[in-house]
Amino acid sequence: MTHKPPTPAISWSFVFLLALTTSAAAQSYNPADHTDPINLTRLVKEARVDFYNLNYDGALARFETVLKANPQNPMAVDYVLTTVIFRELYHQDLLDTTYYAHNSFLSSKRDVPVPEATRQRIEDLTDRAIDLCDKQIHDNPDDKNAYFARGYARGMHAAFITLVDHSYISAAHQGLAARNDSEQALRIDPGYADARMAVGIQQFAVASLPRLLRIMVGIAGVNGSKEKGLQMLREAAAHGVVTPVESRTALSLFLRHDARYPEALAVERGLAEQYPHDYLFRLEVANITKDSGNGPTAIAAYKAILVDAAKPGYFFDPRLHMTYFGLADTQRGQNDIADAAKNYLEAAAQPTCSDWLRRRAQLNAGEMFDLLHNRPEAIRQYQQASAGGGDQSQADTARKYLKTPYTGK
Repeated sequence: MTHKPPTPAISWSFVFLLALTTSAAAQSYNPADHTDPINLTRLVKEARVDFYNLNYDGALARFETVLKANPQNPMAVDYVLTTVIFRELYHQDLLDTTYYAHNSFLSSKRDVPVPEATRQRIEDLTDRAIDLCDKQIHDNPDDKNAYFARGYARGMHAAFITLVDHSYISAAHQGLAARNDSEQALRIDPGYADARMAVGIQQFAVASLPRLLRIMVGIAGVNGSKEKGLQMLREAAAHGVVTPVESRTALSLFLRHDARYPEALAVERGLAEQYPHDYLFRLEVANITKDSGNGPTAIAAYKAILVDAAKPGYFFDPRLHMTYFGLADTQRGQNDIADAAKNYLEAAAQPTCSDWLRRRAQLNAGEMFDLLHNRPEAIRQYQQASAGGGDQSQADTARKYLKTPYTGK
């Protein structure tokens, strides 16, 4: 049976009523009712601005001041924990999401040399946050802030061991625990928007894993939905106090992972506009543009980053090897082999470049020199990429091309 569409009058009335309802709900929603008061303090807000401008040392100093004044507040511990983790991930070149926007990182042989003192501090802070939350939940089983803070600590630690240690089984269980904590916070307070981030990430991640891998990591019975996960991230981004930027970052990453490039680009451009001096947000705009197949625009975006980076104080600690590497990859895709070779070398030459990325750049530069029929320079790059000591993830491929020139096939 065919249903007739509603008359225009009915349609417009419905839209008008919906708009009034939505507006009233937005006006009645007070974020302060759904978060720990510490998250609304001036010093926390200032520290978060430093954090999102990648001034991790400045953010850490402020967050440590907050923790000193609030030693029994697990969110104060969480802020220090998150900053220590992200500072280390940044220094290890693990915040350029090109590394894990695709599933290849799951089989990576990369060894990440985290200093023992840093690793121990991350473990101690994680344990401290969880212990504080456990005690508060024991005293008050309806403490929504404690459930959120515990889930936040577990989620951050799961991200760390995933990217640094490739400890996927342990990380999967920590991620599930973070989701359970966040779901409990939402049961206590359905308006606790920040808690939607961990649930959204888990929903998407579980739905993205093949069934065999879910069985291997022991979460076969856990349900997931990509669209539900994305929607929960949008809700956390729209109404959260702690997680709006993180939720949008995860949203952009997941959309990029699924090749939904226009949507991912819209989210990332919004972040770059909000924080124009955040080097990573600008880099991610260029990376997504590259992945979308728009090579010329991506090349222009990478070059614009380099121009702004030359301005004193524009970016805080820009790790330009990531820009040079992305630029070289894009030029390679555009068959601009000579410029690709030049910029792979620029990436490898940057003083901040990690050994892992340097050797990737050297290997790729060698491939470009082989295509340019400059075999002596290609051999030199392969020798550097396969040298003993340090990162060895590129060594086998480099040794292969030392024997037989790369042909682009």
